[in-house]
Amino acid sequence: MHFSFETEKIDLPKGALAKTHRRTLRWRGKTIASFTQGLFRAYLYPLYTPAGYGVTSEAPADHPHHNSIWVAADHLHCRIPLVGDLFEEATYCFYVNETFQGRAPGRIIEEWAQGTEHIPGHFRVTQRLNWRGPSEWGAEHGRVVAIETRTTNFQPGEVAHVIDIRSQLEPTEWDLTIGPTRHAYFGVRVAESIRVIDGGRLVNAEGHNGGDVVTGAVSDWIDLSGPVTHHHWAGITVMPDPQMTYGPWFATDWGTVAVNPFVTEGRVLPRGEKFELGLRLVVHDGDLDRSQVSVWYETFAKEGCR
Repeated sequence: MHFSFETEKIDLPKGALAKTHRRTLRWRGKTIASFTQGLFRAYLYPLYTPAGYGVTSEAPADHPHHNSIWVAADHLHCRIPLVGDLFEEATYCFYVNETFQGRAPGRIIEEWAQGTEHIPGHFRVTQRLNWRGPSEWGAEHGRVVAIETRTTNFQPGEVAHVIDIRSQLEPTEWDLTIGPTRHAYFGVRVAESIRVIDGGRLVNAEGHNGGDVVTGAVSDWIDLSGPVTHHHWAGITVMPDPQMTYGPWFATDWGTVAVNPFVTEGRVLPRGEKFELGLRLVVHDGDLDRSQVSVWYETFAKEGCR
């Protein structure tokens, strides 16, 4: 009874059509987050702490395809059968908004979404997303090469909001290969006020600081926090699901985090199978409480993405 989940209504000029939309989740009248459908992908923005401070960036000038909290992948290959055991690869990019290394951009488009308070105090949003390639010969509107089911579970609180995201990706007509690529899978781009280069802090579970130290290491979690105003500190903790396989961290002092299992080698995803990866975000006010983060992580390790 404390949740609302509604599509934002914007009065457009007569004859104008909206190409994107945004669904906003509120708890006790306060906005927690919005599910935004951009021109190229679906993502979570804005994202607020319990005190109402935004902790992510939607489309920074240096990387306009970094959209707050998002899922994407470059080097997605469709294995198209030819004769016998032979096949050829059709290569797609679902990461940037323009042609990248010769690959025109694909789009990750929401087909439908539904939200419900499945247990008291927990609100779940389930989305079905089509990974549609660019216009090409024989497919004017692009081919849907994969379908993603993305489930986002919110457990709001007075000090922190705990958000679990589970992504399940399955092929449509062809076996897929993803990677190797450094541009996948879960991405986080924090607000400028939280970046290390602007006075923020980046630390992992072992207490190591800075992107150069954290990147390439394996750790249960990392936290990015900083002075969102002159008098208020806030941040976001990122935890990959320990029940699933993922690679080492990639994190930068300029505000980007990637949870990417495809950095060093690709993965074949046959038709009829699903690739699954989960993530927990803790969006908090105040400085990092390591003991409380440990509790959140231990719970996550036992239960996984809900």
